[in-house]
Amino acid sequence: MSVTDFSIQIKEGTKKSHSAAENTSFVASFLRGVVNKESYRTLITDLYYVYSAMEEEIDELQDHPIVGHINLSDLNRVESLEKDLRYYYGPIWRSLIDPSESCTQYVNRIREVAKDNPILLVGHHYTRYLGDLSGGQILKGIAKKALKLKDNHGLAFYEFDNIPDAKAYKACYKGILNHLDLDQKQVDAIIEEANYAFKLNMDMFNSLEGNWFKSLLQIFISSVFKKK
Repeated sequence: MSVTDFSIQIKEGTKKSHSAAENTSFVASFLRGVVNKESYRTLITDLYYVYSAMEEEIDELQDHPIVGHINLSDLNRVESLEKDLRYYYGPIWRSLIDPSESCTQYVNRIREVAKDNPILLVGHHYTRYLGDLSGGQILKGIAKKALKLKDNHGLAFYEFDNIPDAKAYKACYKGILNHLDLDQKQVDAIIEEANYAFKLNMDMFNSLEGNWFKSLLQIFISSVFKKK
């Protein structure tokens, strides 16, 4: 059977975690336009490893009766992140990047649930992709202005070329969730995992706090010298 209000349950069940993630120092500062290229490209690097793991595992499970329904190529972010990494690091970017410790923990969790309890990937998928689709354009504008980027270079992560109407797509996505063949016990487990996914994201954001502080300090110093 399907739990027809799953999309509502997962939204309500992760509301506190969502709010906590938005209020980490890095994200709150990002939303205020306080970000530099060093911290941003570190974030893009970590996201590349996270999405690579998620998309690889979900693709491997494309015939799974639950996970197969969220194998939605229009949402995939790896190719977009590769474009951004090439922009920030240059043509040999693959040899210049490494995941942070918190990112490695995140990736390990994705691999673990894919092997041991694949339906939990639904929680990870919801946490990342729906958030990207919901706030992508706002974050894109903030990053473009803060990093002084031209012609949208370095912002491919926020561009969903095959999704012209984000609102309509999100409605379809919620419909998919509501029609998954899950019982309430499984739904509760997925929501618990989604909350853990938010925590893993927050750990990544918190690891960027040092770079955020340097960015804030640079802005302060710059403003002082402008006044003199």
